[in-house]
Formats: sequence, structure tokens, C-alpha cells
Amino acid sequence: MKRIKVIQIGIGHDHSTAILETLLKMDDVFELAALAVPESEKNDFSDMIEKYKDKVRMASVDEAMNISDIDAVIVETEEVNLTKYAAFAAEKGFPVHMDKPGGLDAAAFERLIRLAEKNKTVLHIGYMYRYNETINEAVRKAKSGELGEVYCVEAHMDCRHTPEKRQWLARFPGGMMFFLGCHLIDLILRIMGEPEEIIPMNCSTNIDGVTGEDYGMVLFKYKNGVSFAKTCAAELGGFARRQLVICGSKGTIELRPLEEYDISGNLHTGVSFTDEKNGSDWNYSAEVTNSKPINRYEGMMNEFAKMVRGEAENPFDYEYELKLYNILLRSCGAENI
Repeated sequence: MKRIKVIQIGIGHDHSTAILETLLKMDDVFELAALAVPESEKNDFSDMIEKYKDKVRMASVDEAMNISDIDAVIVETEEVNLTKYAAFAAEKGFPVHMDKPGGLDAAAFERLIRLAEKNKTVLHIGYMYRYNETINEAVRKAKSGELGEVYCVEAHMDCRHTPEKRQWLARFPGGMMFFLGCHLIDLILRIMGEPEEIIPMNCSTNIDGVTGEDYGMVLFKYKNGVSFAKTCAAELGGFARRQLVICGSKGTIELRPLEEYDISGNLHTGVSFTDEKNGSDWNYSAEVTNSKPINRYEGMMNEFAKMVRGEAENPFDYEYELKLYNILLRSCGAENI
């Protein structure tokens, strides 16, 4: 089978090197023709450029886009430029993988969506939890009715970042809610649908004098309950407490941690499931299991490859991505940026 010839634009996104390493590893699927680093990233990410200069051809964005027989474009720039370069590629008719969640300009993001829709171009956005089989099974159970009437989803995604990283969050509306909360909002929207009311509650912990909004929280009101997303960049042990709880009238699923590294460096998801058999009274005994090892990015890029080849349709269509982005902005308290 012919390999998919791609270029990667940018190395400034937090997932950029993971995607780059995945493309290099999956050399039976992808031919990585060039890494194009925008001028705005050359100084701030010089150490990573140095690391990869002997592994992949370096080029300017214009040079890379003019390489012959390119099949698709991967956009891994800093968040502020994601939409810009994704639109640049989509305008030329290339299938695009763009990391999450998009840039800061709502009008530009909608133009990207409409451009991809008009050109019938693949627009694949890198929300990493979309490719976790255990999480997807929990979402399926919630949507299928196996949990009864779902009235609440609680989602946490926490960590302990340096003061410098937490101050860096000040460049985003809502800080952590924009940066990592987008993953949680994607999960809640998939399970519960569009909320009737959105109440953002983002703030700064002020720890170490940081003024960026390193504590993000948003409430979603539905006709039968309240769901929420919470993300914090100052929480000791926060990574291990990342969790998704889905509460229904016939069962509750708790995934915790959402993803945790074992001693071998593999990611796993912990699962706790309670239904009417083992949770009939207040002192229940949950069924607890652990997932098989997870590779966030191989699954993601395999799916993108199938879409580029026309072997699969993107289950997250243009309207869904636009709705998610707009709900994210409202969750950040910034609807009209």
C-alpha cells in the first residue's frame, strides 16, 4: 500500500513531538517529507529543531507546501496559529490533521470549518481521548441507555505545571479551560449534548505569584442535572486523579485515572463500574478493572490515515467541531474573541 506523504507544520504545540515521533515510527503508513517551522517558533523551540534536524528534512512553510505529491498536512504549531495554518492547507485542498483546540479567533475558526466543508476536505482535530477504547466504551454505554437516564457527567484533568507554564496560560481566554479543559468539554458534549446554560468559573490560584488562569471550571446545566469540567495546573498528584464519572439511573461508571503511566511507560485507564446488581444499597462494591495498554497517538494517526485514503469517515463532522469550539469559548468566558 502506498504510504501517505505528509508534511508537519510547527513544533510549538505540546503534542507536536509526540505526533512527529509517531509519524516517524509509523513509516509503513506515513512518509514524512518535511518539518516546516514557522518563523515565530524558530527561536523559542530551537532545542527541538536541533533534536530533529537529522531525522527529518527542515523547510520553510512555503517550501514544504510546494513539495510534490503531498497527500496531507499535519498542523502542530502553537495554539494561537493552529487555525491559520490549517486554513492555509485546507484552502489548497489538502486533508488536515490539526491539533486541538484551534486558534483564538472564533470567526477564523468558522471560516476554516466552512472552507473544509466547501472543499470536502478532511479536518481531523487532535482530541487525544477520542482514541481511548475504554473511554469510548463508557461513552457508548451512556448513549445506548445501558446506564439508564444519564443525569450527570463529572470530568477532571489536572496536573502540576511550573510557575512559568502556569503564567504562560494567561495568553488564553480561560487559561487551563482553553488549554486542557477542551478535552473534557468534548467528552461532556459527546455524552450529554448541548447544555441549556453554561456557567464559567475560571480563576488564578495566585500560587507563586502566577496571574494566569491556572484553575478552570465550568458548569453545564441540563434539564435533568448539572455536569461540570474542572482542570487545574497547580494540583499535586493531579495527573493520577484525572477522571470521568458518568452517573445514570441504572449505573455509574468512573474512569480513574483517565490515563496513567505504568512502570514500563505504558498508559492505562482504570475503570470502576457500579450497576443495580452491586450497588443496590449505599455500601456498594464496584467492579474494578484496568484497561490494556494505550497508545494515544498511533490510534489517532491511524484513523487520520484511513480518512485520507477514503476508507473511513470522520465521526466528528464539521458542525460538531464548530459547536464544540463555540461551547469551549463560552466555557472560557470569551464568546466573541
